[in-house]
Amino acid sequence: MKVLVIGKGAREHALCWRLHQSQSVWGLYCAPGNPGINQLAEPVAIAPGNVAGLIEFVRERKIDLTIVGPEDPLFAGIVDQFQRAGLTIFGPTRAAAQLETSKSFAKSVMAAAGVRTAAYRAFDDAGAAREYVRGLDRPVVVKADGLALGKGVTICPDRDSALAAVDAAMTEARFGAAGNRIVVEEFLTGEEVSFFALCHGEHAIAFGVFQDHKAAFDGDRGPNTGGMGAYSPLPQFDASFEERVMREVVRPVLREMAARAMPYTGLLFAGLMVAADAINVIEFNARFGDPETEALMMRFDGDLAETLHAAAEGRIGAAEVRLSPRSAVTVVLASGGYPGDYRKGIAITGLEKVEGGAPSDLKVAWAMKKIRVKVFHAGTALKDGQLVTDGGRVLAVTAMAPELETAVAAAYQAADLIEFEGKHLRRDIAHRGLARRRASA
Repeated sequence: MKVLVIGKGAREHALCWRLHQSQSVWGLYCAPGNPGINQLAEPVAIAPGNVAGLIEFVRERKIDLTIVGPEDPLFAGIVDQFQRAGLTIFGPTRAAAQLETSKSFAKSVMAAAGVRTAAYRAFDDAGAAREYVRGLDRPVVVKADGLALGKGVTICPDRDSALAAVDAAMTEARFGAAGNRIVVEEFLTGEEVSFFALCHGEHAIAFGVFQDHKAAFDGDRGPNTGGMGAYSPLPQFDASFEERVMREVVRPVLREMAARAMPYTGLLFAGLMVAADAINVIEFNARFGDPETEALMMRFDGDLAETLHAAAEGRIGAAEVRLSPRSAVTVVLASGGYPGDYRKGIAITGLEKVEGGAPSDLKVAWAMKKIRVKVFHAGTALKDGQLVTDGGRVLAVTAMAPELETAVAAAYQAADLIEFEGKHLRRDIAHRGLARRRASA
């Protein structure tokens, strides 16, 4: 089949990398792509928001399956328009994507479905939000209701920081229109987990459990980012945990969405907080997560195009999911200053030491230990033939090995071979999983 992937980040690079290995795929395209993706797929110079242009391209090239990577096209209703044109696309409709695009909508769905989540209040008026916060004497989380590139969540340990977060979103418009409405919710403690499920209507199958690292700095300190790294599987959460999440979260939400005449098709990403015997939903995303997808595509064993095509067409029973038991770890290399202001156009060197080039002692050692290493491009560009930085998150270095410790070590070995001015990375990716393994040894 012919497949089009929409997007230009590391998530889309990972999807294209795995699709390129699918025996069913003989034509692979990406709109608009990036320097890493373009080595695997034919780049298409059409912006993800140009839905009419994408539909025309899909018709002309007779594309069999389109896969939506980022959230913005979903919010714009790309799936609805493709479906009206009679084209097969993997992703939820605009109405169903509200599980991500509106946190207050997602809260209402969870309340109706009986799914555990933090207690909350939603506000359209900054004054009312301030008055509510002044009456609190406990930590809270202030969230922009709409899409904010993963940066619209502020953890507030006290009243003053909560008031500042309200002003940042609603008065200063730090998150644009996404902050016109906010949600103030109780602060949950526990272990944060990412859960993926392939869905069509009321039917779903589990598609992996991950742990993301959203804070900018080691020890989970600093501002939230789009994600500084991830790993999978999690030693602390087994198959029985997956089934429990399907039973307590995914299936009830899908039933409620169907009851609202908003059936959900695509990848449902549930961000969870697990504490003792309680599983609470922090938020939903309506697409593949990043950097979780990089680790997922390392572990995925099968024909990705066939799997996603089956889910898109409602043949969820035929959507085979096989994940390697080996550990995959992703370490994000970010621009200095991210998630705040950062420079672009900085030269990147050393990538050939990880991929391509003559075999080195390190590459030989990786091969002997059955280690696989891949670097996914997140925010890069080519300038006069030189690879340069072009985003906050620049590269996602991913390694897979039989043991978590080995995968972590290999990911950092590879990350240290790549250089660009201002390079920033966390040095404690998978620290919870490693601590669990040490404790059980």
